[in-house]
Amino acid sequence: MNVRELRSIQEFAEVTELFKAIWHFDADSMPVTPELMRALSHAGGYVSGAFDGSRLVGGSVGFLATGNALHSHITGARVGRGIGHELKLHQREWALERGLARITWTYDPLVRRNAHFNLAKLGALPHEYLPSFYGEMADSINQGDDSDRLLAVWELRGRKPEMSLENAAVVLADEGGRPVTLGSDAPTVLVAVPEDIESLRRSEPGTAKAWRLAVREVLGGLIAEGGRVTGFHAKQFYVVSRGTADSSERV
Repeated sequence: MNVRELRSIQEFAEVTELFKAIWHFDADSMPVTPELMRALSHAGGYVSGAFDGSRLVGGSVGFLATGNALHSHITGARVGRGIGHELKLHQREWALERGLARITWTYDPLVRRNAHFNLAKLGALPHEYLPSFYGEMADSINQGDDSDRLLAVWELRGRKPEMSLENAAVVLADEGGRPVTLGSDAPTVLVAVPEDIESLRRSEPGTAKAWRLAVREVLGGLIAEGGRVTGFHAKQFYVVSRGTADSSERV
């Protein structure tokens, strides 16, 4: 596996085709175009590709952001083989070489594998809940659902954050595949997400909508009240410490 920055319009066109194959974007809903990647790369932004031999198997596009950060706008990879992880490691090296302190990106809080990868594997943490951040999306993965996102922040020079489950209580549970809200005054609480939201969107759109609204209300509400997400437990639960968040830790 070889990950490197991309420079040519032909390479940017390959990334566009890869993203189309992953998300099935139509012509009017592409989040980036070869021309935009060309401009970002020339202006000092981040455009990279992961190659298996000569075959492009992953791509990532980002730009410099406030807070001395690289904001990773979109990253896509063929399933398996740890391609997404290799792209993140390349982003980290690229950012550190330029004196940046953190990498930020948004992701769907309902997708378990992404939450586990971002929080448990990389050590990034959500800092903000963003309801319907991109408005209505037309790609095949997100179609029919609100585009709620969590803003993840990956501190590049700090240690991986510690997560405590002492006296933790579940405040959003998965019972028979449906979300159930529970009351608790515990200082640390657990917020469940569904096993496979992407399948639910297709097979049970009503249940998928119920999960979206429940996570928005519970997790989004906790963060809005100053709660800090400290990790992702058992590939199922966000761990949230209640209390007033330290504004100096926010981007």
